[in-house]
Amino acid sequence: MPEAAENIVIAGAGPVGAVCALALKQGGLDPLVLEARPVDAPLNDRRTLALSYGSRLLLDRLGVWARIGDATPITRIHISHRGGLGRAMLSAAEEKLPALGYVLSYGELAQALMDELKAASVRMRFGVEARRAQAQGGMAELQLGGDAPEILHARLAVIADGGRGEDTPPAKWSHDYAQVAVVAEVQTEMPHRNLAYERFTPGGPIALLPKGDKYALVWVNAPDEAARIAQLSEADFLAELQRRFGSRQGRFLAVHSRGQFPLRLDYRGTDAGQHVVRIGNAAQTLHPVAGQGFNLGLRDAWELAESCLQAAPGTLGSAAQLARFAAGRRRDALPGIGFTDFLVRAFSTTNPIAHHLRGLGLMALQALPPARHFVARRMLFGKNG
Repeated sequence: MPEAAENIVIAGAGPVGAVCALALKQGGLDPLVLEARPVDAPLNDRRTLALSYGSRLLLDRLGVWARIGDATPITRIHISHRGGLGRAMLSAAEEKLPALGYVLSYGELAQALMDELKAASVRMRFGVEARRAQAQGGMAELQLGGDAPEILHARLAVIADGGRGEDTPPAKWSHDYAQVAVVAEVQTEMPHRNLAYERFTPGGPIALLPKGDKYALVWVNAPDEAARIAQLSEADFLAELQRRFGSRQGRFLAVHSRGQFPLRLDYRGTDAGQHVVRIGNAAQTLHPVAGQGFNLGLRDAWELAESCLQAAPGTLGSAAQLARFAAGRRRDALPGIGFTDFLVRAFSTTNPIAHHLRGLGLMALQALPPARHFVARRMLFGKNG
């Protein structure tokens, strides 16, 4: 073992890397966290996150949830498809939970986690990027970029930076949905009452997530259509959204903070190799329908920390340890990815037979409480649902 080697190095101090670091630190290990952004860079990212109730419990156990002051609960989710019969309603009351999930900004969660990292005295280095990570001589060797490039060795390198490194492996399972999500915040005539919507249309799903006194909008379309919609005047944008979504929330009154991003599926998995493991978006990126991707990444982080804390002396970062961890994560990730992919494909087709089958499926989901319970628990807790 090189003289200056670390036990665990985590590349990326975003929410996934931070959750992993906190769980390790609170369990008695001492990870080093590398973060590419400067130490004084503001954490004011307004992107919207939808946390499942399971993720809230995880953050609560780490002491982070108490630092978050502006998360909007989701107590019901209304699922429907445009132009057809059939709808379903998932509710927190039916699951005997205070909420199905919570909506907040990425920046607020990132700041709460950063404050907890500092309070827990987790070691951090800013302005340092892990460009490559590979097993070398029974250790992980990380090639670091930045003002002073260097080599760092560790028993385990955790890649939680979204997969930005030069050695990011090709995806095992990849699909370009040829869709772009237009995101914004919209004001509706009727108060949201903590009700979220997942509305499937031929162009793609429309999600409305209660956020403060507004809704966070995720509106999926083909790339050309998304580009057109994103450039519409406010009045035309609201009119088009009204036509596609309907009047369940009354009129759409205002839109703010528009943006767009392309959608694809990339699954690399958590079994990148001995002494090196990938979690979060570095392991998988999902379509945003059903809000599974970010929560899946947090579970990656939590279970990796548990695996490290339970590892026998001398086995940290070994092929055996990481193989066990990866097998457990596949049991969680693959069903979630398959469910998300199925929803996108099944609800995006204009085939009339598929249209009627979708309606029957939604009616069956509404009519069968055990089916609703199964879907809700998988969405909230993954494989442990």
